[in-house]
Amino acid sequence: MINAPFRHLDIASLADWLEGDAPLTLVDIRDPQSFAQGHVPGSQRLGNDTVDAFLDQAPRQAPLVVICYHGHSSQQAAAWLAGQGFAEVYSLDGGFTDWQHRLPDRVEC
Repeated sequence: MINAPFRHLDIASLADWLEGDAPLTLVDIRDPQSFAQGHVPGSQRLGNDTVDAFLDQAPRQAPLVVICYHGHSSQQAAAWLAGQGFAEVYSLDGGFTDWQHRLPDRVEC
């Protein structure tokens, strides 16, 4: 059996991780306008225009969580980022839509 290049992460687990002090990198691959209207606290927008700079400076050993709208396109991005040498990559199940629905008080603008 071949290991998947990334793992799935649920909303509750990410919320718990954010309350801890462990190093964690959060990237949001939604469009700039959606990101500006609300995102998971501490996340940074990652797009075609920023990916090169991100790859140059992002820590490869810290867990990396990829966020999209509903948790579908983040899976492809997570697999790609795992192929770029990130040791521990996750796709957020349910995406930002589920995060915002479950934790509306934990949305940053």
